[in-house]
Amino acid sequence: MWLIILLFISVAFIIYTTARLKWHPFFSLLATAFGYGSLSGTMSLQEVVKSVNTGFGNTAGVIGIVILAGSIIGKFLEKTGGAFTLADGTLKITGKKNVPLALSFIGYILSIPVFCDSGFIIMAPLAKALTKQAGISFAIGATALSLGLIVTHSIIPPTPGPVGAAGILNADLGMVILLGLPVSIIGMLAGWLFAIRIASKVNIDPISGEPAAEMNPQRIPPLFKAVLPVFVPLVLIILRSIGELSQSPFGSGTISSLIGFTGQPVVALLIGVLLSFLLPRKLTRNMISTSGWMGEAIAGAATIIIITGCGGAFGQVLQNSGIGEVIKNNLSEVRNLGILLPVIIAAALKTAQGSGTVAIITGASLMAPLLGSLGMDSDSGRALVAVALGAGGMIASHANDSYFWVVTQFSGMSVNQGYRLQTLGTLTVGICASLAVIVISIFIL
Repeated sequence: MWLIILLFISVAFIIYTTARLKWHPFFSLLATAFGYGSLSGTMSLQEVVKSVNTGFGNTAGVIGIVILAGSIIGKFLEKTGGAFTLADGTLKITGKKNVPLALSFIGYILSIPVFCDSGFIIMAPLAKALTKQAGISFAIGATALSLGLIVTHSIIPPTPGPVGAAGILNADLGMVILLGLPVSIIGMLAGWLFAIRIASKVNIDPISGEPAAEMNPQRIPPLFKAVLPVFVPLVLIILRSIGELSQSPFGSGTISSLIGFTGQPVVALLIGVLLSFLLPRKLTRNMISTSGWMGEAIAGAATIIIITGCGGAFGQVLQNSGIGEVIKNNLSEVRNLGILLPVIIAAALKTAQGSGTVAIITGASLMAPLLGSLGMDSDSGRALVAVALGAGGMIASHANDSYFWVVTQFSGMSVNQGYRLQTLGTLTVGICASLAVIVISIFIL
């Protein structure tokens, strides 16, 4: 039972040091990994160091380039106005009369390559213009947009949380996308319904909130260019996962080999990077320099990669300590939670310390050694656990979350309105997505 007690102490330590003492998650996770391993009584100090090195290296090696590439694609979409192009294309599908649904869908699509914080800032002017034109409260538009953004940010790769969880859990990225799509769509629809049912009762003038820069419509790229770097990598990754099914739908020849190669997440995302170079009117050397757009993207991604690597280190220490067997033999109640366990873990971590990415990555570290005892060590089980962590990682955005303040400041919400709309909204979306995960688990686990 000592390992279980030590695990609870370790989780409390992570929450306290990151939320209260404001330690960097890198230091908190690494200190926890060494502390847990040293006090476990089942590992020598040399084994602890080896586990940390192995866990960090394996995880960063799997997800590092993927996160870097995804960050570069998002930065080019942001800087060139490609995000506006995607939004305009979405509006043509949904129609301007369905403003809340359009904004939910815009957020859903945009947050695949762009972080939700940046996405809300970029789209705030468009959301204000649309809600003003429709004659509705900006509370509806802002809530629909913010909840649409957080769904794909939390569940669909190549955003850092889902990619990091997949790396730590050794889950197939294509399978995570395939299982995450229906879950995230249900989450998006829940956010849209919340916006039109609950947010409609709150009045916010569209001219309120912080100003955000608008793009020159003459300089933004056309829709087909904006779509390519986002969807081509996703399609390639999904095709590879389909090709690996037992039926071998693409055979075993050249086509199968080509799909298997281009569908590797690293290759697919690098293809996406090359396609993002088509977005500017003229690609300059400065854009891909250390101080240009690429440099900014890499600098932003580095922190996420380091945090994810430390999450992998902690997970490896947990696994090597033998805690999976201890829980299997002593805590049947935990095993009975099934797919709810990753949801609960991620939700507790998210609510306590604010960052959804840290919650998902830390939750994956805690879940990795338990997969066997929970009966989730199959390919589909690992992928569904990653999706479940994403669903739980949305619960709930409040004052300790930077995204909460981005939404409230750029929409003109008061703090009380933020709790009523953003906090309750993310709680609703997270619960609905989690219910979708439970339903899927009935059929595949």
